[in-house]
Amino acid sequence: MNGLAPYAAYVKNQISSLELADGPKSLFDPPRYFLSLGGKRMRPILTLMSGEIFNVPKEESIHAALCVELFHNFSLIHDDIMDGAPVRRGKATVHTKWSPEVAILSGDVLFVEAYRQLIRYSDNRLPLLLKRFNETAIEVCQGQQMDMDFEKLDTVSEAEYIEMIRLKTSVLLGCALELGAILGNQDEAIRKHLYEFGVSLGIAFQIQDDILDLYGDPELFGKQVGGDILSNKKTLLFLKAKELSELHSDERFLVLTQMGATADKIEQAKKLFEETGAKKATLDTMDGYYFRAMQNLEKLEEKGLHVEALRELANFLITRVL
Repeated sequence: MNGLAPYAAYVKNQISSLELADGPKSLFDPPRYFLSLGGKRMRPILTLMSGEIFNVPKEESIHAALCVELFHNFSLIHDDIMDGAPVRRGKATVHTKWSPEVAILSGDVLFVEAYRQLIRYSDNRLPLLLKRFNETAIEVCQGQQMDMDFEKLDTVSEAEYIEMIRLKTSVLLGCALELGAILGNQDEAIRKHLYEFGVSLGIAFQIQDDILDLYGDPELFGKQVGGDILSNKKTLLFLKAKELSELHSDERFLVLTQMGATADKIEQAKKLFEETGAKKATLDTMDGYYFRAMQNLEKLEEKGLHVEALRELANFLITRVL
């Protein structure tokens, strides 16, 4: 979308200009490589947009924006190690290109750099900035642990799954927006609406990501399609299919979970999820969280704030090709 281009270009330029230490190259080249892979950069863009609502110049809000983006990339590098993922954004993951040990250190470098960016605010806003970022960072770790724990469980409820993606993915979007509002010295009510907008949008986005994992175009998606199904990962799509299959005594779901990791398993999953109504039910849940996000924007508009850019970004994120 054209409206995002200036934000994305500014963030890209600032990331390219980051002054990581020169050596050893074996430590700093891998995180530079990972940052160069790009991505949507929606978290730093959200921080810039949020700050802009309150007349915070982008040159001021960029440090908070970089903080959340660097932390996000740190978490991705470590997630890839835990998941054994070979590809990220269409390129080899750090642990695949180098080693798990190098990838751990690469993530650590980005984590520390995130704090270096945030503490550049030396005024009375810093304590609240640090408080909210620290709380969010812990929640992201809690979400990742829940995700790993789910792999060992036979059953997971829909509520448990939603809580996991809220923590693992969505709270960082909310934090990105709230940091911009903190920089703009906004009260708690306004910060809360921005935060809840980000969290609800993040949940909708992650549910859509789960659907795209099975139904997306691998060239556009930049990931291995069907990876969640091959590993029997308990996504919302998976849980809906399980619930509906049991309701209608459909044994195909049980057969699917016992199949080996083959291309046929992916095709059988697509067919089953569509015929049981699991895909539609998952899309309906996604739409519900998107609606909640829009409700929070409306509350901000009632306060006289201009949030058109946030609405445009939300529409862009939830209209990826399924």
